[in-house]
Amino acid sequence: MSSDTLFYKIYLASRKSISRVVSRIVPPDEIEDIVQETYVRICQIENKENITSPKSFMYRTARNLALDYQKRAGVKLVDRVDDLQALECLLSNDVDEMYENTLINNEFSHFCEAVRQLPTQCRKVFVLKKVYGYSQREIAAQLGLSESTVEKHIATGMKRCTLFMRNINKLESKSSASTSQSIAGGTHE
Repeated sequence: MSSDTLFYKIYLASRKSISRVVSRIVPPDEIEDIVQETYVRICQIENKENITSPKSFMYRTARNLALDYQKRAGVKLVDRVDDLQALECLLSNDVDEMYENTLINNEFSHFCEAVRQLPTQCRKVFVLKKVYGYSQREIAAQLGLSESTVEKHIATGMKRCTLFMRNINKLESKSSASTSQSIAGGTHE
């Protein structure tokens, strides 16, 4: 069975439960659009065979699309926390929770280090935008900067943090590879 056929079957089988999950995050008139957009996004993926848990991946895609919509629309539902916990329960069947938490904590600490290394003004702007969700206009007013300066600081922060994270990932990959070689080399003795 091709990966496209597998994803299509999983989509059809999971469509109602994806709708329920999405309904807890977005308004009722947006549910169907997000469910359909989930399938469109899945179809656009080139290397589907690299996805180890298609159903979990589909739920995460739907959740991310719903959260993106919510963020763009500025919609806040009162019981969002409970609903996201329900979604996590659905997804937890295919995930090693301890491993995922370790990865998230590790990545978060690297990200914090990347932000800490930004120049002071750039860091203030970046944190206000990415952590607190302020608009460029709000940041400009709060810090007494022009909107174009705020935009440049955000772009600089994104670029530097991305480069930092890429370098960390490269270092960790090399470290992981050398550890694997050491372990493999030690077993032949």
